[in-house]
Amino acid sequence: MAKLVFALNQSLDGYVDHTEFAPDPALFRHFIDDVRGLAGSVYGRRMYEVMRYWDDDHSEWDEEQRDYAAAWRSQPKWVVSRSLKSVGPNATLVADDIEATIRGLKVRLDGEIEVSGPELARSLTDLGLVDEYRLYLHPVVLGRGKPLFAGPRPPLRFVASDRIGKDVIRLTYVPA
Repeated sequence: MAKLVFALNQSLDGYVDHTEFAPDPALFRHFIDDVRGLAGSVYGRRMYEVMRYWDDDHSEWDEEQRDYAAAWRSQPKWVVSRSLKSVGPNATLVADDIEATIRGLKVRLDGEIEVSGPELARSLTDLGLVDEYRLYLHPVVLGRGKPLFAGPRPPLRFVASDRIGKDVIRLTYVPA
């Protein structure tokens, strides 16, 4: 049975914005290895549209970026959206019965399925489907933006912390 993991980068004050901070080389390597090990990923529409960047090759990419793109392209993806009409390669559009679809994935797959997108994570949390939260704290204070948590969460229990790269701390929690 798969474990559903919500993992996302955030500022110290709790906001997500991929344009405001980027991973250092060690953290980027961590993400490459993480993506390679996933059973798949579930995306909300906005996060999926950001990640579609990795579907196309870019001449300016270095070896690490090419490695990440290859890992991302190879994994199955489920995109939760009522507005999209189609999705890219190796992706499945989920427009209806999200709960049944995600429960089915958890039963059918082994390993970890990563959830990306604060609103989607809230919906899946409300359904009791998120098994673990991994918060990648960057030493940046934004003071504005989209909050990592799009609403209240049930109580969480701290299970681990890791320093990754020079400046990022990953905090891991499970529902209490």
